[in-house]
Amino acid sequence: MRATSVGQGQLPACVEQRFRRCYSDGTMQTRLAQTHGERELIDQNRRFYDLLWSGARLVEPQRFNTWPLVQSLLPEAGRRLEVAPGLRPRLPIEGTQFVDISTPALAKLRGRGAQVALSLVTALPFADAAFDLVCALDIVEHVDDEDGALSELSRVAKSGAAVLISTPLHPSRWTSFDDFVGHKRRYEPPRLLAKLAQHHLVVERSAVFGMQPASSRLVDIGMWWLSHHRERAMWWYNRAFMPLGLRFQKELQLAPGMIPTAGVDEILLVCRRVARSGSFTEPR
Repeated sequence: MRATSVGQGQLPACVEQRFRRCYSDGTMQTRLAQTHGERELIDQNRRFYDLLWSGARLVEPQRFNTWPLVQSLLPEAGRRLEVAPGLRPRLPIEGTQFVDISTPALAKLRGRGAQVALSLVTALPFADAAFDLVCALDIVEHVDDEDGALSELSRVAKSGAAVLISTPLHPSRWTSFDDFVGHKRRYEPPRLLAKLAQHHLVVERSAVFGMQPASSRLVDIGMWWLSHHRERAMWWYNRAFMPLGLRFQKELQLAPGMIPTAGVDEILLVCRRVARSGSFTEPR
């Protein structure tokens, strides 16, 4: 793929140059991932999600419990970016720029008229301060270079822009599912807040997030099927379990700052991009 954003014109020269450092002869390169472990992590994520999205239907953003939050942010969001949405976009498809490493997901989004670009979160092909709303759900935990990812998300956001981030919490809650889906880390809340502040992102609101079953037994069963009958497991996930999860998802209960995180498996954060590091509140 040429280093341009599908559905748009030529990129600015400075961005084109930045993007070409990550691509060569039309093929995504892993110069951003300098070690074998990093390359392996990217390949693991791509294999898992390419298979998932190849057999999946696109789910409209209005079906997720994040939609009321997104709607409240749209009036001030002239330009929007969502990173790694797969086929579960949370921002409106029309008028949003999407970035992913999965070509099957991008092809289906493009088929719906979306603007898409094949790229890593650590090298977004956009100018500084290009977007009023940035969404990156369930992505930073997959990236070996967490500072590179957060730096890029912050860089492309305008001062005052809303940046939506979700991530799993508490390393003590690590399971084989984290390994299987390509997670690199779970965050302790104080470290997460400090990392966000380091990259000029201040938490405005937060809520319990995620659709993973609470039962470890169900996770173990799902893992067995994914390990032994992956294609069949993916079919059942896309056609049965995902629709059920959507039907029974809970309403987001957003609260100011960082919510109490004891026992919370995953969190959604509504951040603001500030010109300099702002203060942040420790979780209770």
